[in-house]
Amino acid sequence: MKRCVVVLAALLAVLAAVRSAEARGPYGTISVGNWKGGAFTNDRTGEFSHCGATAMYQNGIYFVVMIDGKPSWSLGFAHDGWTLAGGKAFPIQLTFDGQAPFNVHGIAITDKLLRVPMPDNSSLITQFRKARSMSAYAQGQLLQFNLDQTAQLLPSLANCVVKVKQYGLANAGDFSVTAPPKPAARAAAAEPANAPEAKPGKLTSQTGTGFVVSANGHVVTNHHVIDGCVGDIQGNLTGAAPVKLRVVSGDETNDLALLQAPSPFKDVAVIKEKPVHSGASIVAIGFPFHGLLSSDFTVTTGIVSSLSGVLNDTRFLQISAAVQPGNSGGPLLSSTGEVVGVVAAKLNALKFVKATGNIPENINFAIKTGALRDFLDNSVVPYQTAEMKTELKTTDIASNARGFTLLISCKAKQSESARK
Repeated sequence: MKRCVVVLAALLAVLAAVRSAEARGPYGTISVGNWKGGAFTNDRTGEFSHCGATAMYQNGIYFVVMIDGKPSWSLGFAHDGWTLAGGKAFPIQLTFDGQAPFNVHGIAITDKLLRVPMPDNSSLITQFRKARSMSAYAQGQLLQFNLDQTAQLLPSLANCVVKVKQYGLANAGDFSVTAPPKPAARAAAAEPANAPEAKPGKLTSQTGTGFVVSANGHVVTNHHVIDGCVGDIQGNLTGAAPVKLRVVSGDETNDLALLQAPSPFKDVAVIKEKPVHSGASIVAIGFPFHGLLSSDFTVTTGIVSSLSGVLNDTRFLQISAAVQPGNSGGPLLSSTGEVVGVVAAKLNALKFVKATGNIPENINFAIKTGALRDFLDNSVVPYQTAEMKTELKTTDIASNARGFTLLISCKAKQSESARK
């Protein structure tokens, strides 16, 4: 027990030192697997500095993850046996799960301590969050790390910043958040808004929605819309002949998939440049219950109810616009017509009633454009962004969306465990 206390004290001391030689903390707690941390302040000003967590590895390296109030992310590394030249900066290559490396720079804070600032809007953090392993190559040395529960750690750190800003350090508590549910299941609280599943082992029609994001014919939808597809995946605009779509890339963690048509489409969706705010008006476009209801897309309106989803998952928006099976992957549009999210899931009303005794109303979810843009950047897909000023009528928003919103369909084989 005494050794555990000593190790924890060492972890927290490293965490404070990586960000600033004069940091104080932690305030509150973050405890996720082997990661320990909390909120820290500048010792001279007493103001909030950052939230961070540290883990110690068997090779003697302390690994630190931090986020400040901007928010900007940083990684840190420390080892008692290092003799770094203080203040020196040098290039580092970070590789996650053996994929393409990221080129960053490390700065020696002391002779034992290295800090690696992350570029703003970096897709590196997205890769880090979902990776199982990481290697760091610098000055001829290769360091390797098995990553433990980073999918839960990063939302906990982001939650720490939000809570400190809202309630102050005096009310700091446990900032850890529950591990996010797998996108295909959404645990007991939410379910994908794609077509109803069929009996296991049988081929059935599976439908959803997608939208065009590039002049090269790229189409975005949810990963669960194409999960299990056997044979061709087809996409078609309302009133147009279907086209065969090929799968370019997928991100099961963030429930996104990228498809591509053999030739470009005339119209392309524009992604909103700035994040949407709570209370903003939104329009959801999609093809719910295709074959049972209208063959045309449907239009529903509502507002952004919250900037986080189930279990405080900050990748999602909560929206009041009604969505049904088949809406998955459709564009969520602002009152000026830009994409502000990707419709992903609806609250599982039956399970919610069983758990709480209350009937939920108008609780649905969409993936934020931050995750969407990171996904497109990682897939090297050019896309358009804009910040329109003129609000449009819902009829005009729907009319514009007609040219870039597609019905996605395939034949799929359901497994015993699918979407339970």
